[in-house]
Amino acid sequence: MSWFTHMMTSSIGKKVVMSVTGLFLCSFLLVHLSINLLSLLPDNGLLFNEAAHFMSSNPLIRTIEIVLFAGFIIHIAQSYFITRSNQKARPVKYAVNAGNANSTWYSRSMGILGSLVLFFLIIHLRHFWIESRFLTELPADSNGTPDMYTLMIEVFANPIYNIIYLLGVFALGYHLMHGFQSAWRSLGIMHRKYTPVIQGIGIAFSFFITLGFAIIPVFFYFFRQPNQ
Repeated sequence: MSWFTHMMTSSIGKKVVMSVTGLFLCSFLLVHLSINLLSLLPDNGLLFNEAAHFMSSNPLIRTIEIVLFAGFIIHIAQSYFITRSNQKARPVKYAVNAGNANSTWYSRSMGILGSLVLFFLIIHLRHFWIESRFLTELPADSNGTPDMYTLMIEVFANPIYNIIYLLGVFALGYHLMHGFQSAWRSLGIMHRKYTPVIQGIGIAFSFFITLGFAIIPVFFYFFRQPNQ
């Protein structure tokens, strides 16, 4: 277990663990967005409900769900420990104004962006995951499947929640824009030949995730109001 302890406590090990868990969470975002986009189809949410029910009832997916939660916790914890370690190593910030010219504002604000994403995630889980799993027995749609689609209509009818959702999604987008390429750099997979490719993929991925998730509450608010 000494290698595991070293991996979780050394400076390089923490960055590697945070990078691996971050990339794993990126794959989850792709799957989650793909399923959520099904709610935009003109079928009253039938296909979306089928996919959502499969994801919440399949034993294999439920097992992966546990791994996913562990990934979130480890990623957040390692981020905190790395930030604290950096602050202890450099208690006084360098008074170098030129530093801002060599980095983007979102790369310098990863802690803030990550905190905003965490705040949004807690609210999001409360309204959907906790609500549908533990607090409310969802009615069935015309196919007899639990109707998550109607829950989405009800939640996204709230303009306050939509604002919080959109702010959280945009914070996530900027977090991904720096975090994606930073993860590969921490894993040592950066070279002048393909660094621009990784950066390009990271930017494209961030835009796709941000716009994909952002369009959902906007669509539901304007075109899928309750009793519409």
